[in-house]
This record gives sequence, structure tokens and C-alpha cells, in this order.
Amino acid sequence: MGAAESKPVQPVAPTCDPEFDKPWRDFKWDQKSELKKHLEEFSLSNPDVKHIKILVAGPIGAGKSSFINSVNNVFQGRITSDAPASSSSSHGESFTTKLKGHYISRGKIPLVFVDIMGLEPEALAGSQPEDIIKAVYGHVKDGYKFDKSKPLSHKDQQYTSDPSLSDQAFCLVYVLPANTVSMTDDKLFDKLKIIRHRISEKAIPQVIVMTKVDEACPLVNKDLKKIYYSKKIKEKMQMCHDKNSSCLFYCSLKWLLATL
Repeated sequence: MGAAESKPVQPVAPTCDPEFDKPWRDFKWDQKSELKKHLEEFSLSNPDVKHIKILVAGPIGAGKSSFINSVNNVFQGRITSDAPASSSSSHGESFTTKLKGHYISRGKIPLVFVDIMGLEPEALAGSQPEDIIKAVYGHVKDGYKFDKSKPLSHKDQQYTSDPSLSDQAFCLVYVLPANTVSMTDDKLFDKLKIIRHRISEKAIPQVIVMTKVDEACPLVNKDLKKIYYSKKIKEKMQMCHDKNSSCLFYCSLKWLLATL
């Protein structure tokens, strides 16, 4: 009597632990020197192959050009910008419009990263799957300007009808942004599926590099070495893997080799 009415106790929302107790992938953070030495000493055994081309594909704003620059930065030991990269993807247009090969500018490393126009979900937008497939097989000449409305034809001057081994790509890298990629990107993944199945016919290796994981997970943003403890990144990785099941998978913070 005389006491104020007691208020109902509000339920406490359960907290979600964003971190695993153990890493879901083993990673050696002290392997920088070993990996660099291995690549710098790598030599080609086939005299018909002058260099190894690696084609880099992915949606607009994923960071394809920045990834290429970051690989070069590792070997140069300084900041480079051989592959021009847009500082913003807000306009929804690919900054890269032409196919261009970028050589690793260090010693005799026989690697060439090929940059192309970004993929878009819509059928007649961005680079076309057929152009990417032709580029992998070496039919697209360096400097070809992509046409959103139609893929390159064998009748075009920029088409190479009889490509050499050096013209062909030995690996296809899909760059996907962890902060924006989602299960609802069906049209984009459908394009990737077309490319994946066609490239798989010749057993060309395909990998996924996930970028912008620092923007997707606050835990990783605070500490790079928490990347393989992050539940959020594990979920993103699993989702992209399920959509592209034949690809090897790598995560990246500020790009894959920039963390070495």
C-alpha cells in the first residue's frame, strides 16, 4: 500500500557474438618473405609461353583495378597506380572500359593481370559474359573497348582468331565485395555461372577474392587478424562459395596480397 506501481521488466535482447573461439581457416601471417621469394624466382618451363595472364572479373565497384595495383605494390614496395581505379562507385558505371594487361613491374616476374569492364546484373549492361570468355581464351586484343550492347564478334578487328598460349589466361579471378554482395544478386551470379561453366570445359583454374571485408565486419575493421574468426565473413564466404561451387576461395582485407 502506498508504494508506486512496479513496471514490467523489459526483456533483454540476446546478444550475438560476432566471433568464433577458433579460426575457421588457418593462415600464416608471417609468410610474406617466403611467398614473395617464390614468385620472384618463378620461371616458365614452356618456351612458347612468354608470360602468364590472369584475368580479373567482377561487379562494378568491387575493386578489380585496386586489387591489381595492390599486387604490384607488394613487389614494388611502394604505392602504384598502373591500373586506374575509381574513388567512388556511386554513379553505377564501370571506371574500366577497355581490356588492358598490367605487368608486374619487378624483375622477371612473368605475371600479367588483365583488367576488364565491371559486370552488371542487367543483361545489356557492363561487360558481357561472352567477352569475358573470349578474353580468357585469348581472342580479345589488348585495348579492346567493351560494348555494353553486344559482345565482340569474330568479324571485328579486335578479335584474335588464332591466339597463342601467351594470349590466353591461365586463371580467372572473380573479385566480389563482401560489403554489398548478397543472396539476392541472382542476375549477377547467373552471369558468373555462365562464365564458370564455359571456362570449366578447359579446366582453367578459377578463384574468388573477397574484398572490402573491413567494411562488411566491424570486428575485422578493428583488427585484420580477426578475419578468420569473424562469423560475418564466414557467412559471406559460404554464400559466395555456394553460388560458385567450383571456385577456390580467398578472403581479403584491403586486397589479398596487400596484407602480406
